[in-house]
This record gives sequence, C-alpha cells and structure tokens, in this order.
Amino acid sequence: MVVGVCTVELLIAGSQSLKDKRQVLHSVKDRLHGKFNLSVAEVDGQDLWQKAVLGMACVANEGSHASQVLEQALNMIKSMPVVEVVRTRLELL
Repeated sequence: MVVGVCTVELLIAGSQSLKDKRQVLHSVKDRLHGKFNLSVAEVDGQDLWQKAVLGMACVANEGSHASQVLEQALNMIKSMPVVEVVRTRLELL
C-alpha cells in the first residue's frame, strides 16, 4: 500500500474576504474529490484572505498510480483561473 500526499500553496487574488476564499476552496475541493476521489483539506493559512494551503491524499497499490493521480489533480488546479499555484510538494509514503 502506498499513500501519496501532496500539499499545494495557492494564491486567490480575487478574494476580498474569508467568505470569498471559502467559496473558491469549496469549489476546488469538491471538484478534486469528485473527479479523483482524493481526500482534500485546507491545512494552513485559514485566517488569510488570499492564501491557502491544501493537503491532498491518495491511497493506491502502486506508487506510480498515486503519483499519476496527484499530478493530474495538480494540473486541474493549475488550469483553474481563480487560483494561482505558488508551490507544491508531493511525496509517497
């Protein structure tokens, strides 16, 4: 069993309040969970309006599959116009 873990630091430039940020993150998290069946949570920056750090986790039989799923999820996040990816970190456990 392999667990893939990915953290993604996001900039949400259009956010003017925590409510705006929550709406954007809720949409991002729902899309990731629905399309890739990932566990997703905001793990840092909860009090900041325009910054968020999401943690994603994937369990698979092979490391290559977990890595592929997380890379596809990252590509989907990068394609969203409402967020900008600042930094990513992917590791397999």
